[in-house]
Amino acid sequence: MTRSTIGLRSLFSAVIIGFFLLFSSCKNENKPEDPKEVAEDQNDKKFRDNEKKDDDADFLVDAAESDLMEIELGNLALMNGTNPAVKEFARKLIIDHTNSVNELKPFAEKLQISLPAAITDKGLKKLNDLKGENLGKDFDKRFAGIMVNNHENAITNMQHASEVAHDLAVRTWAINKVPILKGHLEHAKMLKDKIE
Repeated sequence: MTRSTIGLRSLFSAVIIGFFLLFSSCKNENKPEDPKEVAEDQNDKKFRDNEKKDDDADFLVDAAESDLMEIELGNLALMNGTNPAVKEFARKLIIDHTNSVNELKPFAEKLQISLPAAITDKGLKKLNDLKGENLGKDFDKRFAGIMVNNHENAITNMQHASEVAHDLAVRTWAINKVPILKGHLEHAKMLKDKIE
């Protein structure tokens, strides 16, 4: 093997490795950031010197994340649910959580708090897991179970904010949301029992 052949092979290998590294870095750069992380980073920068406002911002980001996820899960249940009660509950979720988002956006803007602009990675994972379920009763049963868990967590977070949020308007908003979420939880539990 001649020296020029070895040199060409080395050059070829270097070019291939270079393309691989370039492709890998482009692939990572193209992955969109999680909308929740973007909002949290923005709020951390804005409220670095104001811990109370940062705490309230964290709560509102979590509330928005929850609302966006419930809307998407409700839309999925409208398409894939087979039980009429599942579809009825899905419609209620979409309406109530859309109302919540619509209230939250101007409220957050007034407080200069950034919110997630779209469903988060966590929400997408739940959505994709549920999309993977076989259609029919299995979908309905899994959806009802997710709704019970989601709303138990949402109520815990909302009740906590209704007691400890620093901004009076944030606290009042949370107080008003607790009964709606409790209604969703009871509905989800009844649905789960009915399907099982």
